[in-house]
Amino acid sequence: MDGEVARAPDNGVVALRLWTEAGDVEDVLPAVGLLPLPPYFRGRLADPERYQTMFAKTVGSAAAPTAGLHFAPRLVAALADNDIGITDVDLTVGLDTFRPISAERIEDHEIHTERYGISPLTAELIATAAGAGRRIVAVGTTVVRALESSATADGRVVPGEREATTFIRPGYRFKAVDEVVTNFHAPGTSLVVMIAAMLGDRWRHVYATAIDRRYRFLSFGDAMYIDGLRDR
Repeated sequence: MDGEVARAPDNGVVALRLWTEAGDVEDVLPAVGLLPLPPYFRGRLADPERYQTMFAKTVGSAAAPTAGLHFAPRLVAALADNDIGITDVDLTVGLDTFRPISAERIEDHEIHTERYGISPLTAELIATAAGAGRRIVAVGTTVVRALESSATADGRVVPGEREATTFIRPGYRFKAVDEVVTNFHAPGTSLVVMIAAMLGDRWRHVYATAIDRRYRFLSFGDAMYIDGLRDR
């Protein structure tokens, strides 16, 4: 496989042009490359599938949407037994999963876009559940951004393939998501800013409690459940 820089680095992003004479580039990459892991991860995974959720279907993300790592077939079956439905959103996790905020003011941070796709079936299931007074629970901050970026002012989720550009920070009013399952995130990132938008001033106490009780942070860490997003 060969490659060249197609565009010079710009705000942490560089474009590469790759080619190979051995078939499709996507097929060759696993043989010649290494699984991209977050910069805080030390070492390598003996089994790359450990950094993958049970819901994954396609290739293309900069990282796994790791809130989904808390779900396994047995848990999903138990949710179904309790009349809790699950539907999917096609996610392409972007750079802001890792990139710290460098701007002096949070509002000056240029949020990275993330591609996502919401099928007509998923949009219909969300609308039906919301119409019946059921809670919409997002698994992970990337799902939150996707649903909120696709939501109309009255909370209706519009199907389609788009790029999430919404920067969720304190003062944001949630339109589609009621609750979220999410990991504990790295300080100084847009993800912590999103948690602050969800929890208000309580977020510092929540994180201090997690540190005091030695909860695990980041990709393979523990999760928290935040409710009442649209009640604020």
